Amino acid sequence: MDYLKSVVPSQFMADRGSNLVVINPGSANVRIGLAAQQVPLIVPQCIARYMRNVENQGLTQTLQDQMLNTQATPAQQLEREKAYDIIASLLKIPFLDENIANNSFPRKTVRLDGYKPQNSRNDSTFTWTNVMEKNHKLSVDEEKKDVKGESLDQVTGFDGDPSSSAYVFREYICGEEALKIPPSKPYRLRRPIRRGHLNISQHYPLQQVCEDMATIWDWILNDKLHIPQAERTMYSAILVVPETFDTREIKEMLSLVLRDLRFSSAVVLQESLAAVFGNGLSTACVVNMGAQVTSIICVEDGAALPATGVTLPFGGEDISRCLLWSQRHHQTWPPISTDPLLKPIDMLMLNKLKESYCQIRDGELDVPALVHSYEDNMPAGVHKTRLTAVNVPPMGVFYPPLLVPEEYPPPPRSWFHDYEDMLEETWHTEFPRRSDMPDGLFLNSNGGSSMWENYPVFSKKLKKEENLGLAEAITSSILSTGRIDLQRKLFCSIQLIGGVALTGGLVAAVEDRVLHAIPSNEAIDTVEVLQLRSDPTFVSWKGGSILSVLDFGREAWIHREDWIRNGVHVTSGRKYKDSFFLQAQAMCYMNT
Repeated sequence: MDYLKSVVPSQFMADRGSNLVVINPGSANVRIGLAAQQVPLIVPQCIARYMRNVENQGLTQTLQDQMLNTQATPAQQLEREKAYDIIASLLKIPFLDENIANNSFPRKTVRLDGYKPQNSRNDSTFTWTNVMEKNHKLSVDEEKKDVKGESLDQVTGFDGDPSSSAYVFREYICGEEALKIPPSKPYRLRRPIRRGHLNISQHYPLQQVCEDMATIWDWILNDKLHIPQAERTMYSAILVVPETFDTREIKEMLSLVLRDLRFSSAVVLQESLAAVFGNGLSTACVVNMGAQVTSIICVEDGAALPATGVTLPFGGEDISRCLLWSQRHHQTWPPISTDPLLKPIDMLMLNKLKESYCQIRDGELDVPALVHSYEDNMPAGVHKTRLTAVNVPPMGVFYPPLLVPEEYPPPPRSWFHDYEDMLEETWHTEFPRRSDMPDGLFLNSNGGSSMWENYPVFSKKLKKEENLGLAEAITSSILSTGRIDLQRKLFCSIQLIGGVALTGGLVAAVEDRVLHAIPSNEAIDTVEVLQLRSDPTFVSWKGGSILSVLDFGREAWIHREDWIRNGVHVTSGRKYKDSFFLQAQAMCYMNT
């Protein structure tokens, strides 16, 4: 305790955090880094695998077996247009079809060949990924012969011609590079997590989901953090998991970290609690606005209140798609083939435009912008235009019908087959055993299921609301606590985290709309969104890194040997404890 009182916090983090890896997986991105670091790496959580014998199909076709591309129904389209007009009225801008009626000719867009933008912050230019690599199986003499006597290292501008035996397709490509693969290349893009859950379907079984996630994380550890597998027994992992994950999904991630990535030990922390701790608080209503899902849960004195949890099926990517829809409707989008579903590089561009220009404020908001077109294997085309009503798409979080259609719907329950109960607490279900699975990791081995028999699960599932707006969801979550003193405190302690939280004008909009969403019979007249001490995109990761270096909760750590050999048995004296208990200890410690 004397050491804790006298040590400088930065030195304390450096001393204890140098061998702790904090992993905060989200639907679109994973935040990962050493606890001693100030900021994590934020990497798109996707992988593209080379598909042999399908070179004539390309990425576009192979994407089709992983998702359903649903178009807006006439009813959905009508609801979207109504939502736009409601928002337009509130923002005091023309209705959806007013500009079209007043302008008989489309807005002018100009193609700028050879243009190089000066401001890199607003630059949405991306280059295609080179999917070729040197064929290391060839000898040096064969390599030289293949390029007419020149050393490959001296050849400039070589793009990896598949006809050259000196180059082969890369077996897999992870992160942002995977999103920038030309559509004609023989790769299958996969996303292990979608809309807050493991992305399991009849085309994407649990085993493949876990293998892909392990490959992505292993690549980051090796290539970005420079921690090879041989050295990971000297490291421990902290999993900061979102509220949307269920117990069995957390169990699969633990197996991945301890068995596949070979960390010596691991502990699970809850994302909302880590976010509260990362902001130096003990009580707050945490609103996590990610790329694909928004979750809300209240925290009181370092303990999450499960009954207050609400999940909304939209996020930043939906706002980006809405931006594209609105510009096409207003005829401000260039006549180019932009398709964020089949060309992930287009989603990268739309996200960049959204982050640069979208904000919430009254009045007409038109901005000059550069839009890029990406034709297969061709350099990005640059088109100068003027985007209109860019303050409308982010208002979709308050009016969800604006954000349809759902382009990545959850798979039908029948798709799950053996894993149909993945979203339920049913780990007692009979599952086929993998041939490479040790006894301790097989749930139906002798005593293997006992590690979950007394696991403390949520007393109530997070409520999933399809059509509830953000303000109503926050109000419902806080009022469900049932105590006026706590409700008043929470309404003045709303914490916005996630990438969408960076949207200009969002804080004021949340405060105003939540205040008006509170029923008139409730004795509450003040709503306040808290200022963040850390970047909202990784405040949960930061809280997890702080929690990981403190002394409390050491009994909650799971050691690799215990997990692989025997599982974690109740009788062993080491039981998997959830982060509610762990972080309640943290808050108690910090408040004394």
